[in-house]
Amino acid sequence: MNKNDETKTTTDTGPPCGSDVMTCYNAVRKEVIGDCTLYQGDCAVILPQLPGFDLILTDPPYGIGESGGDKKRRRGYNAVVVHEDLGWDKTRPPAWIFGLIISKADMQIIWGGNYFADCLPPSMGWYYWDKKMGGDFSDGELAWTSEQRAVRDFSKSPFAGLKGGHLRVHPTQKPVALMEWCLTNAPDAKTVCDPFMGSGTTGVACARKGLTFTGIEREPKYFDIACKRIEEAYRTRPRLFDAVEKIVPKQMSLI
Repeated sequence: MNKNDETKTTTDTGPPCGSDVMTCYNAVRKEVIGDCTLYQGDCAVILPQLPGFDLILTDPPYGIGESGGDKKRRRGYNAVVVHEDLGWDKTRPPAWIFGLIISKADMQIIWGGNYFADCLPPSMGWYYWDKKMGGDFSDGELAWTSEQRAVRDFSKSPFAGLKGGHLRVHPTQKPVALMEWCLTNAPDAKTVCDPFMGSGTTGVACARKGLTFTGIEREPKYFDIACKRIEEAYRTRPRLFDAVEKIVPKQMSLI
Protein backbone atom coordinates (compact mmCIF):
# COMPACT_ATOMS: atom_id res chain seq x y z
CA MET A 1 0.00 0.00 0.00
CA ASN A 2 1.19 3.47 -0.84
CA LYS A 3 2.26 5.37 2.27
CA ASN A 4 0.44 8.41 0.96
CA ASP A 5 -2.91 6.61 0.96
CA GLU A 6 -4.95 6.91 4.13
CA THR A 7 -7.09 3.80 3.71
CA LYS A 8 -9.06 2.04 6.41
CA THR A 9 -10.03 -1.59 5.76
CA THR A 10 -12.12 -3.65 8.17
CA THR A 11 -12.24 -7.43 8.16
CA ASP A 12 -14.28 -9.65 10.48
CA THR A 13 -12.25 -12.85 10.42
CA GLY A 14 -14.76 -15.15 12.09
CA PRO A 15 -13.42 -17.76 14.52
CA PRO A 16 -11.66 -16.44 17.64
CA CYS A 17 -8.07 -17.18 18.62
CA GLY A 18 -7.36 -20.80 19.38
CA SER A 19 -10.02 -22.21 17.02
CA ASP A 20 -9.26 -24.90 14.47
CA VAL A 21 -9.91 -22.58 11.52
CA MET A 22 -7.04 -20.26 10.65
CA THR A 23 -8.19 -16.90 9.28
CA CYS A 24 -6.02 -13.80 9.50
CA TYR A 25 -3.78 -15.49 12.11
CA ASN A 26 -6.87 -16.49 14.19
CA ALA A 27 -7.67 -12.88 14.98
CA VAL A 28 -11.24 -12.06 15.94
CA ARG A 29 -10.97 -8.86 13.91
CA LYS A 30 -8.48 -7.16 11.65
CA GLU A 31 -8.36 -3.43 10.96
CA VAL A 32 -6.05 -1.70 8.49
CA ILE A 33 -5.77 2.06 9.02
CA GLY A 34 -3.23 3.74 6.78
CA ASP A 35 0.04 1.90 7.41
CA CYS A 36 -1.25 0.41 10.68
CA THR A 37 -2.51 -3.20 10.81
CA LEU A 38 -4.38 -4.10 14.00
CA TYR A 39 -5.40 -7.56 15.18
CA GLN A 40 -7.87 -8.24 17.97
CA GLY A 41 -6.77 -11.47 19.58
CA ASP A 42 -4.14 -13.19 21.71
CA CYS A 43 -0.54 -12.27 20.84
CA ALA A 44 0.54 -15.75 21.97
CA VAL A 45 -1.34 -17.10 18.93
CA ILE A 46 -0.94 -14.24 16.44
CA LEU A 47 2.64 -13.02 16.96
CA PRO A 48 4.35 -16.35 16.08
CA GLN A 49 2.72 -16.19 12.62
CA LEU A 50 3.72 -12.62 11.78
CA PRO A 51 6.87 -11.68 9.85
CA GLY A 52 9.80 -9.98 11.54
CA PHE A 53 9.97 -6.28 12.44
CA ASP A 54 12.63 -3.64 12.87
CA LEU A 55 11.37 -2.82 16.37
CA ILE A 56 9.02 -4.22 18.98
CA LEU A 57 7.98 -1.39 21.31
CA THR A 58 5.57 -2.59 23.97
CA ASP A 59 4.28 -2.28 27.53
CA PRO A 60 3.14 -5.76 28.67
CA PRO A 61 0.99 -6.48 31.74
CA TYR A 62 3.21 -6.43 34.82
CA GLY A 63 1.02 -8.79 36.86
CA ILE A 64 0.55 -6.25 39.67
CA GLY A 65 -3.22 -5.73 39.54
CA GLU A 66 -3.32 -2.36 37.75
CA SER A 67 -6.07 -3.35 35.32
CA GLY A 68 -8.73 -1.16 36.94
CA GLY A 69 -11.41 -1.26 39.59
CA ASP A 70 -12.56 1.17 42.26
CA LYS A 71 -9.18 1.27 44.00
CA LYS A 72 -7.34 2.06 40.76
CA ARG A 73 -8.44 5.61 40.04
CA ARG A 74 -6.86 7.64 37.27
CA ARG A 75 -6.88 11.34 36.58
CA GLY A 76 -8.98 12.59 33.67
CA TYR A 77 -9.93 16.06 32.47
CA ASN A 78 -10.73 17.82 35.77
CA ALA A 79 -12.08 14.54 37.13
CA VAL A 80 -11.15 11.18 38.61
CA VAL A 81 -11.78 8.23 36.30
CA VAL A 82 -12.44 4.71 37.58
CA HIS A 83 -11.61 2.13 34.91
CA GLU A 84 -13.50 -1.13 34.64
CA ASP A 85 -11.35 -4.01 35.90
CA LEU A 86 -11.08 -6.47 33.02
CA GLY A 87 -8.52 -8.60 34.87
CA TRP A 88 -5.78 -8.45 32.26
CA ASP A 89 -3.08 -7.47 34.80
CA LYS A 90 -3.60 -10.35 37.22
CA THR A 91 -0.68 -12.28 35.73
CA ARG A 92 2.31 -11.38 33.58
CA PRO A 93 3.06 -12.99 30.21
CA PRO A 94 4.90 -16.35 30.27
CA ALA A 95 8.66 -16.33 29.83
CA TRP A 96 8.51 -17.82 26.32
CA ILE A 97 6.64 -14.74 25.05
CA PHE A 98 9.73 -12.62 25.73
CA GLY A 99 11.91 -15.06 23.83
CA LEU A 100 9.47 -14.75 20.94
CA ILE A 101 9.57 -10.95 21.11
CA ILE A 102 13.38 -11.02 20.95
CA SER A 103 13.30 -13.39 17.97
CA LYS A 104 10.74 -11.31 16.04
CA ALA A 105 12.56 -7.96 15.83
CA ASP A 106 16.00 -6.47 15.36
CA MET A 107 15.46 -4.22 18.40
CA GLN A 108 13.18 -4.38 21.44
CA ILE A 109 11.98 -1.78 23.94
CA ILE A 110 9.92 -3.34 26.73
CA TRP A 111 8.43 -1.04 29.36
CA GLY A 112 8.24 -2.58 32.81
CA GLY A 113 11.34 -4.61 32.02
CA ASN A 114 12.26 -4.66 35.71
CA TYR A 115 9.23 -6.93 36.28
CA PHE A 116 10.58 -9.41 33.72
CA ALA A 117 14.23 -9.55 34.76
CA ASP A 118 14.13 -13.36 34.92
CA CYS A 119 12.82 -13.52 31.34
CA LEU A 120 15.19 -11.09 29.62
CA PRO A 121 18.97 -11.17 29.06
CA PRO A 122 21.21 -8.60 30.76
CA SER A 123 21.27 -5.19 29.10
CA MET A 124 23.03 -1.91 29.73
CA GLY A 125 20.68 0.10 27.48
CA TRP A 126 17.82 0.77 29.88
CA TYR A 127 15.40 3.70 29.47
CA TYR A 128 14.13 5.65 32.46
CA TRP A 129 10.98 7.77 32.41
CA ASP A 130 11.18 10.43 35.11
CA LYS A 131 7.48 11.17 35.62
CA LYS A 132 7.91 14.36 37.69
CA MET A 133 4.57 13.69 39.33
CA GLY A 134 5.22 13.59 43.07
CA GLY A 135 2.60 12.48 45.57
CA ASP A 136 2.14 8.75 46.06
CA PHE A 137 2.98 7.89 42.46
CA SER A 138 6.26 6.20 41.57
CA ASP A 139 9.06 8.58 40.59
CA GLY A 140 9.50 6.85 37.27
CA GLU A 141 9.35 3.71 35.15
CA LEU A 142 11.98 1.52 33.49
CA ALA A 143 12.18 -0.03 30.04
CA TRP A 144 14.50 -2.87 29.08
CA THR A 145 16.04 -2.49 25.62
CA SER A 146 18.19 -4.75 23.50
CA GLU A 147 20.63 -1.88 22.89
CA GLN A 148 24.07 -2.13 24.49
CA ARG A 149 24.59 1.57 25.13
CA ALA A 150 24.30 4.12 27.92
CA VAL A 151 21.06 4.53 29.87
CA ARG A 152 18.67 7.09 28.37
CA ASP A 153 16.37 9.36 30.39
CA PHE A 154 13.04 10.90 29.41
CA SER A 155 11.86 13.57 31.85
CA LYS A 156 8.30 14.73 31.46
CA SER A 157 5.09 14.64 33.47
CA PRO A 158 2.24 12.82 31.68
CA PHE A 159 0.14 15.89 32.49
CA ALA A 160 2.57 18.45 31.07
CA GLY A 161 0.96 20.85 28.61
CA LEU A 162 -2.47 19.25 28.89
CA LYS A 163 -5.07 21.64 30.27
CA GLY A 164 -7.11 20.01 33.01
CA GLY A 165 -5.03 16.84 33.08
CA HIS A 166 -4.16 13.80 31.00
CA LEU A 167 -7.23 11.86 29.87
CA ARG A 168 -6.29 8.19 30.08
CA VAL A 169 -8.68 5.81 28.38
CA HIS A 170 -6.61 2.88 29.65
CA PRO A 171 -5.49 2.51 33.30
CA THR A 172 -1.79 2.11 32.44
CA GLN A 173 -1.70 4.28 29.31
CA LYS A 174 1.66 5.82 28.42
CA PRO A 175 1.93 9.35 26.99
CA VAL A 176 2.28 9.55 23.20
CA ALA A 177 5.32 11.79 23.72
CA LEU A 178 7.08 8.96 25.56
CA MET A 179 6.50 6.49 22.73
CA GLU A 180 7.59 9.08 20.14
CA TRP A 181 10.79 9.56 22.13
CA CYS A 182 11.35 5.78 22.07
CA LEU A 183 10.97 5.81 18.29
CA THR A 184 13.46 8.66 18.06
CA ASN A 185 15.97 6.37 19.78
CA ALA A 186 15.42 3.79 17.03
CA PRO A 187 15.94 5.96 13.93
CA ASP A 188 16.44 3.01 11.57
CA ALA A 189 13.16 1.33 12.53
CA LYS A 190 10.57 1.53 9.74
CA THR A 191 8.35 -1.38 10.83
CA VAL A 192 7.15 -1.43 14.45
CA CYS A 193 5.06 -3.95 16.40
CA ASP A 194 3.29 -3.76 19.76
CA PRO A 195 1.93 -7.19 20.76
CA PHE A 196 0.28 -5.69 23.89
CA MET A 197 -1.28 -2.69 22.14
CA GLY A 198 -3.76 -1.61 24.82
CA SER A 199 -5.35 1.68 23.78
CA GLY A 200 -2.97 2.05 20.84
CA THR A 201 -0.46 4.65 22.03
CA THR A 202 2.45 3.05 20.15
CA GLY A 203 0.30 3.00 17.02
CA VAL A 204 -0.58 6.68 17.46
CA ALA A 205 3.12 7.55 17.73
CA CYS A 206 3.90 5.51 14.60
CA ALA A 207 1.06 7.12 12.62
CA ARG A 208 2.33 10.56 13.56
CA LYS A 209 5.86 9.64 12.48
CA GLY A 210 4.88 7.94 9.23
CA LEU A 211 6.00 4.44 10.29
CA THR A 212 4.45 1.06 9.50
CA PHE A 213 2.78 -0.39 12.61
CA THR A 214 1.33 -3.74 13.62
CA GLY A 215 -0.63 -3.99 16.87
CA ILE A 216 -2.26 -6.88 18.75
CA GLU A 217 -4.81 -6.42 21.55
CA ARG A 218 -6.94 -9.06 23.25
CA GLU A 219 -9.59 -6.88 24.96
CA PRO A 220 -12.39 -5.74 22.58
CA LYS A 221 -12.92 -2.51 24.54
CA TYR A 222 -9.32 -1.36 24.17
CA PHE A 223 -9.05 -2.64 20.59
CA ASP A 224 -11.96 -0.36 19.62
CA ILE A 225 -10.34 2.57 21.44
CA ALA A 226 -7.01 1.92 19.70
CA CYS A 227 -8.70 1.96 16.29
CA LYS A 228 -10.35 5.30 17.03
CA ARG A 229 -7.17 6.87 18.40
CA ILE A 230 -5.09 5.77 15.42
CA GLU A 231 -7.71 7.02 12.96
CA GLU A 232 -7.66 10.36 14.76
CA ALA A 233 -3.85 10.42 14.63
CA TYR A 234 -3.99 10.11 10.85
CA ARG A 235 -6.58 12.87 10.58
CA THR A 236 -4.65 15.30 12.73
CA ARG A 237 -1.00 14.54 11.96
CA PRO A 238 1.11 17.04 10.01
CA ARG A 239 0.29 16.90 6.31
CA LEU A 240 3.94 16.18 5.51
CA PHE A 241 3.11 12.50 4.90
CA ASP A 242 -0.31 12.92 3.31
CA ALA A 243 -1.60 13.23 -0.22
CA VAL A 244 -5.31 12.72 0.57
CA GLU A 245 -7.66 14.39 3.00
CA LYS A 246 -9.48 11.56 4.76
CA ILE A 247 -9.55 7.87 5.64
CA VAL A 248 -11.81 6.01 3.21
CA PRO A 249 -13.62 2.88 4.50
CA LYS A 250 -13.33 -0.17 2.24
CA GLN A 251 -14.51 -3.76 2.73
CA MET A 252 -11.72 -6.32 2.52
CA SER A 253 -12.17 -9.81 1.06
CA LEU A 254 -12.34 -12.61 3.63
CA ILE A 255 -10.48 -14.98 1.33
